[in-house]
Amino acid sequence: MAGDEGRAGGRTRWVFAGQLGPLFDDGGPMMIVEARSVFGRRPMHRAKAHLLLSAMRHRAAELGDRVEYHRVERYSEVVDGRDDLEVIDPTSWAVRRFVRRRGVVVLPSRGFVTSEADFADWAATRQGKRLLMEDFYRTVRERTGLLMRGDQPEGGRFNYDHDNRTPPPKNAARLGLPDPWWPEEDEIDQEVRADLDAWQRDGHVTLVGDDGPRRFAATHAEAERALADFVESRLNDFGPFEDAMLDGDWTMAHSLLSAPMNLGLLDPRHVVETVVAEYHAGNAPLASVEGFTRQIVGWRDYVWHLYWHLGEGYRTGSNALGAHEPLPQAFRELDPAAVEANCLHETIDGMRRHGWAHHIQRLMVLGNWALQHGYDPVALNDWFVDMFVDGTPWVMPANVIGMSQHADGGIVATKPYASGGAYINKMSDYCGGCVFDPKVRLGENACPFTAGYWAFLDRVEPRLQRNHRMAQPLAGLRRLADRDAVVDQERHRERW
Repeated sequence: MAGDEGRAGGRTRWVFAGQLGPLFDDGGPMMIVEARSVFGRRPMHRAKAHLLLSAMRHRAAELGDRVEYHRVERYSEVVDGRDDLEVIDPTSWAVRRFVRRRGVVVLPSRGFVTSEADFADWAATRQGKRLLMEDFYRTVRERTGLLMRGDQPEGGRFNYDHDNRTPPPKNAARLGLPDPWWPEEDEIDQEVRADLDAWQRDGHVTLVGDDGPRRFAATHAEAERALADFVESRLNDFGPFEDAMLDGDWTMAHSLLSAPMNLGLLDPRHVVETVVAEYHAGNAPLASVEGFTRQIVGWRDYVWHLYWHLGEGYRTGSNALGAHEPLPQAFRELDPAAVEANCLHETIDGMRRHGWAHHIQRLMVLGNWALQHGYDPVALNDWFVDMFVDGTPWVMPANVIGMSQHADGGIVATKPYASGGAYINKMSDYCGGCVFDPKVRLGENACPFTAGYWAFLDRVEPRLQRNHRMAQPLAGLRRLADRDAVVDQERHRERW
């Protein structure tokens, strides 16, 4: 990228909360706008609001005299009437529409391994075929040379997911890894905390969840420290245990880098090259490195591109399973006291404390529960955006509407990610301390996930009967001798 790109025509570059790192800075004058209305649209996790404000204010402090920093109610108070602004294409449909309507100069997006033009070219070659993430991932590997030897993948396979499904160690409270490196709060964080207190007290925002301490990087330097700590302390164990859950270990071997990457603090290409270098140096196993690479250059880029490819109506126009139930209070208020099922209790409690949960907790606990109970997919999508520190409008639709809730009818995933308690029991220690039994579907101690799985299939059977991947589960449903009793039990269940 040309170093004088930001200075062309004397323009000032307006950067948003997802564009706060060096990758979005070409050396010219900058502008950051802190619009309070962004934080007041819907209830938001306190940790997320804190991280966003902290990151923007830290970036302004780094830029010094090069930045205009505005604290206003709405973007329009600063932008309307100006003709000297440029932006790197923003990360949501709403903001892209806003800047274009005001004639702001728009530069191509950044912050991903592949460009929007790259994806469009690839999608054009898939005429009549599904846009599968695995096919996209292979194309990116081949184009970038990451984990490739010539035209062949390292180790002879593109995907080592089969090697990365190890349950947690038996009778272990934690994986036994060092605690992650945590950032130290400073006077900017203190100011942010005071401002959030005032905004909530005055009724401008509704915040849920615990108040700190801040656990996620808010500056480029902090993000680099977090990356180095992951590589040194947890990368080797990331692969085997990436799907595992432990009651006493909320971070497991995960990188905790999704939030700083989504803030634009780290270039994802740099992140992946750093991890791949550990494999080439003989310091990390291929399965762990490939699994991490697939999450970044595969899944992360893929859901970004699908956000634009599928269009703005994808989020609100997809409800293939006819799910309309409102989110329960335990979700809306992050109140684990209302939940007896240990896996769901612990996941919501972890969200309350940290504003974060790893991908299996999101998919197979929170998402699985919502899928079984028919929660409205739009409301669920927005909840994931608002309650997670790494939640953004672009990252959640393919993850929630598509993969988790199957509301798109199979564009992202060929079948619903529904399961009973057996999967959770295998991949966690949650069930050992639970009042419910994952092997039981009927009775006082019937697991709400196990019984809920069959009640879910009963509800959606007419909508899924032509899905060949659901033929076996639906055949099992039809053979279930106590089907009606299980469905009735779940319809009237009060303890969950």
